Amino acid sequence: MDVRTQPTPARSTIFQPQFEQLSRIALEALQAERLIALVARLRESMPLYRERLAGATPRALGDLAGLPFTVKADLRDAYPLGMLAVPRDRLARIHASSGTTGNPTIGAYTKGDLAIFAEVNARSLALAGVMPGEMFQVAWGYGLFTGGLGMHGGGEALGACVIPASSGNTARQMQLLEALPIVGIGATPSYAMLLAERFRSEGRTPHALRVAICGAEAWTREMRLELETQLGVRATNIYGLTEIIGPGVASECVDAQAGMHLQEDHFLAEILDPETHAPVPEGTLGELVLTTLTREAMPVLRYRTGDLTSMTREPCSCGRTTARIDWLTGRVDDMLVIRGVNVFPTAVEEVLLGFPELSANYRIIVERPAGALDEMLVEVEYHEGVGVDYTMLARRVTERLHETLLVSVNARVVAPHTIERVEVGKAKRVFDRRATARKE
Repeated sequence: MDVRTQPTPARSTIFQPQFEQLSRIALEALQAERLIALVARLRESMPLYRERLAGATPRALGDLAGLPFTVKADLRDAYPLGMLAVPRDRLARIHASSGTTGNPTIGAYTKGDLAIFAEVNARSLALAGVMPGEMFQVAWGYGLFTGGLGMHGGGEALGACVIPASSGNTARQMQLLEALPIVGIGATPSYAMLLAERFRSEGRTPHALRVAICGAEAWTREMRLELETQLGVRATNIYGLTEIIGPGVASECVDAQAGMHLQEDHFLAEILDPETHAPVPEGTLGELVLTTLTREAMPVLRYRTGDLTSMTREPCSCGRTTARIDWLTGRVDDMLVIRGVNVFPTAVEEVLLGFPELSANYRIIVERPAGALDEMLVEVEYHEGVGVDYTMLARRVTERLHETLLVSVNARVVAPHTIERVEVGKAKRVFDRRATARKE
Protein backbone atom coordinates (compact mmCIF):
# COMPACT_ATOMS: atom_id res chain seq x y z
CA MET A 1 0.00 0.00 0.00
CA ASP A 2 1.28 3.47 -0.82
CA VAL A 3 1.80 5.90 2.01
CA ARG A 4 -1.39 7.91 2.42
CA THR A 5 -1.23 11.60 1.64
CA GLN A 6 -1.88 14.10 4.40
CA PRO A 7 -5.55 15.11 4.68
CA THR A 8 -6.96 18.52 3.93
CA PRO A 9 -6.51 20.83 6.96
CA ALA A 10 -9.51 20.48 9.28
CA ARG A 11 -11.22 23.05 11.47
CA SER A 12 -12.07 22.71 15.12
CA THR A 13 -15.37 23.70 16.66
CA ILE A 14 -15.77 25.44 20.02
CA PHE A 15 -17.80 23.32 22.46
CA GLN A 16 -18.30 26.00 25.13
CA PRO A 17 -17.53 29.47 23.73
CA GLN A 18 -18.79 31.10 26.95
CA PHE A 19 -15.62 29.76 28.65
CA GLU A 20 -13.20 29.06 25.80
CA GLN A 21 -13.51 32.59 24.37
CA LEU A 22 -13.61 34.64 27.56
CA SER A 23 -11.62 37.85 27.53
CA ARG A 24 -8.42 37.64 29.58
CA ILE A 25 -9.86 40.12 32.11
CA ALA A 26 -13.05 38.09 32.58
CA LEU A 27 -11.15 34.80 32.75
CA GLU A 28 -8.73 36.03 35.38
CA ALA A 29 -11.61 37.43 37.44
CA LEU A 30 -13.29 34.01 37.34
CA GLN A 31 -10.02 32.29 38.29
CA ALA A 32 -9.48 34.65 41.23
CA GLU A 33 -13.02 34.06 42.51
CA ARG A 34 -12.58 30.29 42.28
CA LEU A 35 -9.09 30.37 43.85
CA ILE A 36 -10.35 32.30 46.88
CA ALA A 37 -13.20 29.82 47.35
CA LEU A 38 -10.83 26.86 46.89
CA VAL A 39 -8.40 28.03 49.59
CA ALA A 40 -11.25 28.51 52.06
CA ARG A 41 -12.57 25.02 51.30
CA LEU A 42 -9.14 23.35 51.54
CA ARG A 43 -8.46 24.95 54.91
CA GLU A 44 -11.81 23.82 56.21
CA SER A 45 -12.07 20.28 54.82
CA MET A 46 -8.55 18.82 54.31
CA PRO A 47 -6.09 18.09 57.15
CA LEU A 48 -3.11 18.35 54.76
CA TYR A 49 -3.86 21.97 53.97
CA ARG A 50 -5.31 23.12 57.29
CA GLU A 51 -1.90 23.83 58.81
CA ARG A 52 -0.21 24.85 55.56
CA LEU A 53 -2.88 27.45 54.81
CA ALA A 54 -3.19 28.88 58.32
CA GLY A 55 -3.52 32.63 57.91
CA ALA A 56 -3.62 32.48 54.10
CA THR A 57 -6.31 34.75 52.69
CA PRO A 58 -5.68 35.29 48.97
CA ARG A 59 -7.66 38.16 47.48
CA ALA A 60 -6.29 38.09 43.92
CA LEU A 61 -4.37 35.87 41.49
CA GLY A 62 -1.21 37.73 42.46
CA ASP A 63 -1.43 36.13 45.90
CA LEU A 64 -1.02 32.63 44.42
CA ALA A 65 2.78 32.77 44.66
CA GLY A 66 2.61 32.95 48.45
CA LEU A 67 0.61 29.72 48.79
CA PRO A 68 2.22 26.30 49.49
CA PHE A 69 2.99 23.64 46.89
CA THR A 70 1.58 20.11 46.72
CA VAL A 71 3.87 17.29 45.54
CA LYS A 72 3.34 13.66 44.58
CA ALA A 73 4.68 12.48 47.94
CA ASP A 74 1.78 14.27 49.65
CA LEU A 75 -0.71 12.18 47.66
CA ARG A 76 1.19 8.94 48.23
CA ASP A 77 1.49 9.59 51.96
CA ALA A 78 -2.27 10.17 52.09
CA TYR A 79 -3.01 6.84 50.33
CA PRO A 80 -5.70 5.74 49.85
CA LEU A 81 -8.26 8.46 50.66
CA GLY A 82 -6.50 10.91 52.94
CA MET A 83 -6.82 13.68 50.33
CA LEU A 84 -10.61 13.61 50.20
CA ALA A 85 -12.40 16.95 50.60
CA VAL A 86 -15.89 15.39 50.59
CA PRO A 87 -17.57 12.56 52.55
CA ARG A 88 -16.93 9.13 51.02
CA ASP A 89 -20.62 8.61 50.32
CA ARG A 90 -20.44 11.39 47.73
CA LEU A 91 -17.91 9.51 45.57
CA ALA A 92 -19.04 8.24 42.18
CA ARG A 93 -15.81 6.76 40.77
CA ILE A 94 -12.19 5.90 41.62
CA HIS A 95 -9.27 5.95 39.18
CA ALA A 96 -5.60 5.37 39.98
CA SER A 97 -2.13 5.63 38.49
CA SER A 98 -0.03 2.50 37.96
CA GLY A 99 1.93 2.91 41.20
CA THR A 100 5.09 1.40 39.70
CA THR A 101 7.35 3.36 42.08
CA GLY A 102 5.26 3.21 45.25
CA ASN A 103 1.65 3.56 46.28
CA PRO A 104 -0.59 4.40 43.31
CA THR A 105 -2.02 7.89 43.10
CA ILE A 106 -5.75 7.68 43.75
CA GLY A 107 -8.11 9.88 41.77
CA ALA A 108 -11.56 10.15 43.36
CA TYR A 109 -14.53 11.77 41.62
CA THR A 110 -17.95 13.03 42.61
CA LYS A 111 -20.76 13.23 40.04
CA GLY A 112 -19.85 16.89 39.63
CA ASP A 113 -16.21 15.96 38.96
CA LEU A 114 -17.28 13.44 36.32
CA ALA A 115 -19.35 16.12 34.61
CA ILE A 116 -16.27 18.39 34.48
CA PHE A 117 -14.14 15.45 33.29
CA ALA A 118 -16.58 14.82 30.42
CA GLU A 119 -16.75 18.55 29.66
CA VAL A 120 -13.00 19.09 29.23
CA ASN A 121 -12.71 15.97 27.07
CA ALA A 122 -15.65 17.07 24.91
CA ARG A 123 -13.73 20.30 24.40
CA SER A 124 -10.66 18.25 23.44
CA LEU A 125 -12.60 16.32 20.82
CA ALA A 126 -14.04 19.54 19.40
CA LEU A 127 -10.50 21.00 19.37
CA ALA A 128 -9.47 18.07 17.15
CA GLY A 129 -12.36 18.67 14.75
CA VAL A 130 -14.62 15.80 15.81
CA MET A 131 -18.30 16.74 15.35
CA PRO A 132 -21.48 15.64 17.13
CA GLY A 133 -22.91 12.58 15.42
CA GLU A 134 -19.53 11.37 14.15
CA MET A 135 -17.82 8.17 15.32
CA PHE A 136 -14.77 8.22 17.57
CA GLN A 137 -12.78 5.13 18.59
CA VAL A 138 -11.20 5.10 22.06
CA ALA A 139 -8.03 2.97 21.99
CA TRP A 140 -6.73 4.02 25.40
CA GLY A 141 -7.15 1.50 28.18
CA TYR A 142 -10.30 1.44 30.28
CA GLY A 143 -10.28 0.52 33.97
CA LEU A 144 -8.25 2.37 36.61
CA PHE A 145 -6.31 4.32 33.96
CA THR A 146 -8.10 7.62 33.31
CA GLY A 147 -7.65 7.70 29.53
CA GLY A 148 -10.32 5.35 28.24
CA LEU A 149 -13.27 6.32 30.40
CA GLY A 150 -12.24 9.98 30.37
CA MET A 151 -12.38 10.30 26.60
CA HIS A 152 -15.45 8.04 26.45
CA GLY A 153 -17.36 10.48 28.67
CA GLY A 154 -16.13 13.37 26.54
CA GLY A 155 -17.38 11.76 23.37
CA GLU A 156 -20.83 11.21 24.82
CA ALA A 157 -20.96 14.78 26.17
CA LEU A 158 -20.05 16.09 22.73
CA GLY A 159 -22.79 14.00 21.13
CA ALA A 160 -20.43 11.73 19.21
CA CYS A 161 -20.84 7.98 18.78
CA VAL A 162 -18.13 6.35 20.92
CA ILE A 163 -16.47 3.04 19.97
CA PRO A 164 -15.04 1.67 23.28
CA ALA A 165 -12.30 -0.48 21.71
CA SER A 166 -9.90 -0.03 24.66
CA SER A 167 -6.20 -0.84 24.19
CA GLY A 168 -4.78 -3.91 22.46
CA ASN A 169 -6.53 -6.42 20.18
CA THR A 170 -5.09 -4.70 17.12
CA ALA A 171 -6.84 -6.98 14.61
CA ARG A 172 -10.22 -5.94 16.02
CA GLN A 173 -9.23 -2.26 16.10
CA MET A 174 -8.31 -2.43 12.41
CA GLN A 175 -11.49 -4.31 11.52
CA LEU A 176 -13.60 -1.58 13.14
CA LEU A 177 -11.64 1.22 11.47
CA GLU A 178 -12.12 -0.46 8.08
CA ALA A 179 -15.80 -1.26 8.45
CA LEU A 180 -17.23 1.81 10.21
CA PRO A 181 -17.11 5.53 9.32
CA ILE A 182 -14.87 6.29 12.31
CA VAL A 183 -13.38 9.77 11.84
CA GLY A 184 -11.12 9.88 14.90
CA ILE A 185 -9.14 7.70 17.26
CA GLY A 186 -7.66 8.36 20.70
CA ALA A 187 -4.50 6.41 21.56
CA THR A 188 -0.95 6.62 22.79
CA PRO A 189 1.27 7.87 19.95
CA SER A 190 3.23 4.61 19.94
CA TYR A 191 0.02 2.58 19.51
CA ALA A 192 -1.23 4.88 16.75
CA MET A 193 2.11 4.28 14.99
CA LEU A 194 1.66 0.53 15.46
CA LEU A 195 -1.76 0.75 13.76
CA ALA A 196 -0.27 2.77 10.90
CA GLU A 197 2.47 0.18 10.48
CA ARG A 198 -0.01 -2.71 10.41
CA PHE A 199 -2.35 -1.02 7.94
CA ARG A 200 0.53 -0.29 5.63
CA SER A 201 2.14 -3.74 5.84
CA GLU A 202 -1.20 -5.46 5.15
CA GLY A 203 -2.22 -3.13 2.33
CA ARG A 204 -5.35 -1.98 4.12
CA THR A 205 -6.86 1.46 4.78
CA PRO A 206 -9.12 2.93 7.48
CA HIS A 207 -12.54 3.75 6.05
CA ALA A 208 -12.94 7.40 7.16
CA LEU A 209 -10.19 8.19 9.68
CA ARG A 210 -9.03 11.82 9.58
CA VAL A 211 -7.80 12.65 13.09
CA ALA A 212 -5.79 11.01 15.88
CA ILE A 213 -5.73 12.46 19.42
CA CYS A 214 -2.56 11.20 21.08
CA GLY A 215 -1.27 11.42 24.62
CA ALA A 216 -0.42 9.51 27.83
CA GLU A 217 3.26 9.20 26.85
CA ALA A 218 5.99 11.57 25.71
CA TRP A 219 6.32 12.23 21.98
CA THR A 220 7.59 14.92 19.64
CA ARG A 221 6.47 16.99 16.66
CA GLU A 222 8.78 14.87 14.53
CA MET A 223 6.88 11.74 15.55
CA ARG A 224 3.60 13.57 14.86
CA LEU A 225 4.72 14.25 11.28
CA GLU A 226 5.68 10.60 10.86
CA LEU A 227 2.30 9.45 12.19
CA GLU A 228 0.37 11.87 9.98
CA THR A 229 2.25 10.68 6.93
CA GLN A 230 1.90 6.98 7.66
CA LEU A 231 -1.72 6.95 8.86
CA GLY A 232 -3.07 9.79 6.73
CA VAL A 233 -4.53 11.80 9.61
CA ARG A 234 -4.13 15.10 11.38
CA ALA A 235 -2.77 14.38 14.87
CA THR A 236 -3.32 16.54 17.96
CA ASN A 237 -1.63 16.38 21.34
CA ILE A 238 -3.56 16.01 24.62
CA TYR A 239 -2.32 16.39 28.20
CA GLY A 240 -3.59 15.31 31.58
CA LEU A 241 -2.67 13.53 34.78
CA THR A 242 -4.52 11.57 37.44
CA GLU A 243 -3.59 14.02 40.18
CA ILE A 244 -5.48 16.82 38.41
CA ILE A 245 -8.38 15.02 36.67
CA GLY A 246 -7.01 12.87 33.83
CA PRO A 247 -6.85 13.72 30.10
CA GLY A 248 -8.35 17.00 28.98
CA VAL A 249 -6.38 19.42 31.16
CA ALA A 250 -4.99 20.82 27.89
CA SER A 251 -5.38 19.84 24.25
CA GLU A 252 -4.25 21.06 20.84
CA CYS A 253 -6.50 22.56 18.20
CA VAL A 254 -6.32 20.98 14.75
CA ASP A 255 -6.36 24.45 13.18
CA ALA A 256 -2.95 25.65 14.34
CA GLN A 257 -1.38 22.57 15.99
CA ALA A 258 0.68 25.09 17.94
CA GLY A 259 0.47 24.16 21.61
CA MET A 260 -2.22 22.74 23.88
CA HIS A 261 -5.08 24.99 25.01
CA LEU A 262 -5.42 24.93 28.81
CA GLN A 263 -8.94 24.67 30.20
CA GLU A 264 -8.26 27.71 32.36
CA ASP A 265 -11.68 28.02 33.92
CA HIS A 266 -11.01 24.70 35.66
CA PHE A 267 -7.20 24.59 36.00
CA LEU A 268 -4.91 27.44 37.03
CA ALA A 269 -1.44 27.05 35.52
CA GLU A 270 1.97 28.46 36.45
CA ILE A 271 5.36 27.91 34.80
CA LEU A 272 8.12 28.11 37.43
CA ASP A 273 11.86 27.61 37.60
CA PRO A 274 12.09 24.03 39.00
CA GLU A 275 14.94 25.01 41.35
CA THR A 276 14.10 28.52 42.54
CA HIS A 277 10.30 28.17 42.15
CA ALA A 278 10.21 31.69 40.71
CA PRO A 279 7.89 32.43 37.75
CA VAL A 280 9.67 32.38 34.37
CA PRO A 281 8.92 34.81 31.52
CA GLU A 282 6.21 33.81 29.05
CA GLY A 283 7.61 31.45 26.42
CA THR A 284 10.44 30.26 28.72
CA LEU A 285 10.87 26.63 29.68
CA GLY A 286 9.97 25.72 33.26
CA GLU A 287 8.00 23.31 35.43
CA LEU A 288 4.23 23.22 35.03
CA VAL A 289 2.39 23.78 38.32
CA LEU A 290 -1.39 23.28 38.38
CA THR A 291 -4.24 24.17 40.75
CA THR A 292 -7.68 22.57 40.41
CA LEU A 293 -10.23 25.37 40.65
CA THR A 294 -13.44 23.33 40.44
CA ARG A 295 -12.68 19.75 41.46
CA GLU A 296 -14.79 18.59 44.41
CA ALA A 297 -13.52 15.23 45.67
CA MET A 298 -9.73 15.71 45.53
CA PRO A 299 -8.76 19.32 44.83
CA VAL A 300 -5.06 20.16 44.83
CA LEU A 301 -3.28 23.48 45.29
CA ARG A 302 -0.16 24.35 43.27
CA TYR A 303 0.63 20.76 42.31
CA ARG A 304 4.18 20.37 40.99
CA THR A 305 3.68 18.15 37.96
CA GLY A 306 7.37 17.65 37.17
CA ASP A 307 6.55 18.31 33.49
CA LEU A 308 8.75 20.81 31.66
CA THR A 309 7.09 23.13 29.16
CA SER A 310 6.47 26.79 28.35
CA MET A 311 3.26 28.83 28.10
CA THR A 312 1.94 31.55 25.82
CA ARG A 313 -1.16 33.73 25.94
CA GLU A 314 -0.81 34.86 22.32
CA PRO A 315 -4.11 34.67 20.37
CA CYS A 316 -4.69 31.45 18.43
CA SER A 317 -6.11 31.20 14.90
CA CYS A 318 -8.85 28.87 16.18
CA GLY A 319 -10.53 31.75 18.03
CA ARG A 320 -9.98 30.50 21.58
CA THR A 321 -8.54 32.93 24.12
CA THR A 322 -7.12 30.37 26.54
CA ALA A 323 -3.40 30.10 27.23
CA ARG A 324 -1.45 27.33 25.51
CA ILE A 325 1.33 25.13 26.84
CA ASP A 326 4.00 23.84 24.49
CA TRP A 327 4.78 20.18 23.92
CA LEU A 328 6.48 18.72 26.98
CA THR A 329 10.26 18.67 26.78
CA GLY A 330 10.22 15.91 29.36
CA ARG A 331 9.78 15.33 33.06
CA VAL A 332 12.19 16.45 35.71
CA ASP A 333 12.45 12.83 36.89
CA ASP A 334 12.71 11.37 33.35
CA MET A 335 15.95 13.20 32.63
CA LEU A 336 18.99 10.97 32.16
CA VAL A 337 22.36 12.16 33.45
CA ILE A 338 25.03 10.70 31.17
CA ARG A 339 28.61 11.54 32.17
CA GLY A 340 27.35 14.69 33.84
CA VAL A 341 25.24 15.82 30.86
CA ASN A 342 21.43 16.11 31.09
CA VAL A 343 19.66 14.14 28.33
CA PHE A 344 15.91 14.00 27.70
CA PRO A 345 14.59 11.02 25.69
CA THR A 346 12.49 13.44 23.59
CA ALA A 347 15.70 15.09 22.38
CA VAL A 348 16.89 11.69 21.13
CA GLU A 349 13.58 11.14 19.31
CA GLU A 350 13.81 14.53 17.60
CA VAL A 351 17.22 13.60 16.17
CA LEU A 352 16.18 10.13 15.02
CA LEU A 353 13.09 11.30 13.20
CA GLY A 354 15.15 13.89 11.37
CA PHE A 355 16.41 10.97 9.26
CA PRO A 356 13.80 9.93 6.64
CA GLU A 357 15.33 6.45 6.50
CA LEU A 358 14.46 5.76 10.15
CA SER A 359 11.16 4.76 11.75
CA ALA A 360 9.67 5.90 15.07
CA ASN A 361 10.56 2.59 16.74
CA TYR A 362 13.60 3.02 18.97
CA ARG A 363 14.97 2.33 22.43
CA ILE A 364 17.65 3.86 24.63
CA ILE A 365 19.89 1.59 26.69
CA VAL A 366 22.11 3.08 29.40
CA GLU A 367 24.75 0.96 31.16
CA ARG A 368 27.74 1.51 33.43
CA PRO A 369 30.32 -1.25 32.98
CA ALA A 370 32.44 -2.01 36.05
CA GLY A 371 35.13 0.61 36.43
CA ALA A 372 33.98 2.55 33.37
CA LEU A 373 31.90 5.61 32.51
CA ASP A 374 28.23 5.57 31.50
CA GLU A 375 27.53 4.17 28.05
CA MET A 376 24.41 5.09 26.06
CA LEU A 377 23.23 3.03 23.10
CA VAL A 378 20.37 4.09 20.84
CA GLU A 379 18.80 1.33 18.73
CA VAL A 380 16.42 2.41 15.96
CA GLU A 381 14.68 0.56 13.12
CA TYR A 382 14.98 1.57 9.50
CA HIS A 383 11.94 1.79 7.22
CA GLU A 384 11.12 -1.27 5.16
CA GLY A 385 12.18 -0.98 1.54
CA VAL A 386 14.81 1.68 2.17
CA GLY A 387 18.04 0.79 0.38
CA VAL A 388 20.98 2.44 2.15
CA ASP A 389 24.30 1.53 3.71
CA TYR A 390 23.10 0.92 7.27
CA THR A 391 26.60 0.98 8.73
CA MET A 392 27.18 4.41 7.27
CA LEU A 393 23.70 5.51 8.38
CA ALA A 394 24.48 4.43 11.96
CA ARG A 395 27.64 6.56 11.87
CA ARG A 396 25.69 9.59 10.68
CA VAL A 397 23.08 9.10 13.40
CA THR A 398 25.79 8.72 16.04
CA GLU A 399 27.45 11.95 14.89
CA ARG A 400 24.14 13.87 14.91
CA LEU A 401 23.26 12.59 18.39
CA HIS A 402 26.68 13.62 19.68
CA GLU A 403 26.37 17.10 18.12
CA THR A 404 22.89 17.60 19.59
CA LEU A 405 23.23 16.02 23.02
CA LEU A 406 26.89 16.98 23.63
CA VAL A 407 27.65 13.55 25.04
CA SER A 408 29.14 10.37 23.59
CA VAL A 409 26.39 8.11 22.21
CA ASN A 410 26.46 5.01 20.02
CA ALA A 411 23.67 4.36 17.50
CA ARG A 412 22.72 1.01 16.03
CA VAL A 413 20.35 0.78 13.04
CA VAL A 414 18.37 -2.46 13.13
CA ALA A 415 15.88 -4.23 10.88
CA PRO A 416 12.13 -3.52 10.97
CA HIS A 417 10.20 -5.34 13.75
CA THR A 418 13.38 -5.87 15.82
CA ILE A 419 12.13 -3.70 18.67
CA GLU A 420 9.17 -5.00 20.66
CA ARG A 421 5.83 -3.26 20.09
CA VAL A 422 3.50 -2.37 22.98
CA GLU A 423 -0.21 -2.92 22.35
CA VAL A 424 -1.42 -2.32 25.92
CA GLY A 425 -0.11 0.51 28.06
CA LYS A 426 2.71 2.95 27.43
CA ALA A 427 5.73 2.28 25.24
CA LYS A 428 8.96 1.75 27.19
CA ARG A 429 11.72 3.68 25.45
CA VAL A 430 14.42 3.89 28.13
CA PHE A 431 16.21 0.93 29.71
CA ASP A 432 18.51 2.31 32.40
CA ARG A 433 20.51 -0.67 33.58
CA ARG A 434 22.77 1.33 35.90
CA ALA A 435 20.39 0.88 38.86
CA THR A 436 20.36 -2.89 38.32
CA ALA A 437 24.14 -2.98 38.19
CA ARG A 438 24.40 -1.03 41.47
CA LYS A 439 22.08 -3.48 43.23
CA GLU A 440 24.20 -6.40 42.11
